[in-house]
Amino acid sequence: MTQELATRYPLVMVPGLLGFVRVVVYPYWFGIVSRLRQGGAKVFPVMVSAVNSTEVCGEQLLQQIERILRETGAAKVNLIGHSQGALTSRYAAAKRPDLVASVTSVAGPNHGSELADYLGRSFPLGTVRRRLLNGSMRLMAGLMRLLETGYRGPKLPIDVDASHQSLTTEGVALFNHRCPQGLPETWGGQGEELVNGVRYYSWSGTLQPGRSDRGRNRLDGTNVTCRLFARTFTREVGHCDGMVGRFSSHLGTVIGDDYPLDHFDIVNQTLGLVGKGADPVRLFTEHAERLKAAGL
Repeated sequence: MTQELATRYPLVMVPGLLGFVRVVVYPYWFGIVSRLRQGGAKVFPVMVSAVNSTEVCGEQLLQQIERILRETGAAKVNLIGHSQGALTSRYAAAKRPDLVASVTSVAGPNHGSELADYLGRSFPLGTVRRRLLNGSMRLMAGLMRLLETGYRGPKLPIDVDASHQSLTTEGVALFNHRCPQGLPETWGGQGEELVNGVRYYSWSGTLQPGRSDRGRNRLDGTNVTCRLFARTFTREVGHCDGMVGRFSSHLGTVIGDDYPLDHFDIVNQTLGLVGKGADPVRLFTEHAERLKAAGL
């Protein structure tokens, strides 16, 4: 085994909404964890509530971090969060910066998701449509829990409304007031990389006709889903990955915000079927090298 990706601190991979460690034999971080481990990195994909508020998920993540530190003897961890997992990671770092060396946001809705705003308008609280939407989310989360084989901890609570509110522009604005670390001062800018001893990074993608909808993505239904979801965007129309806007994703040092990757492609879903010329796994291996070079 080589050691070119062996970071000083373990890499903790935090999933987003409806996330999992492994469904039957299929991993959330398809091809990513295995490649990082091949390079010598210590990698821990973790589980938090598949559907719940950022704060609830953040407290669960802190428990996981403490467990990993006990098991490895490491002093800190590097958190890598996808989608809502980025907010979950930010919460943990804000509350316990002594335990976190870095936070990396991968397509994180760090200023909220316009898709979440649209769903809030289209499915208002108290309506039949909202109850049906919530029921379908609970059903999906319950089914995935039954099929989960990579997590063996206690049953984690589900709260659909709390999760939705955590992802809206309004909800994330409240969260950002409490956890501002790494946020840009201007829209579309970069934030401070080092805050309270924690380094902050981010990257994200955008839907790019002729690239992200070509290649193996022609066989990937999630790419079609992202293209449909992108129609709900108004502020960042034409500049989103289907679920998160390009500039909304910015946190700390922005490694890139226009990779030809939709919201699922960026973590190599589904089965590594991504757009023409895209290589999401390489983004993670390059970042491990970046963290290692920074002494993290």
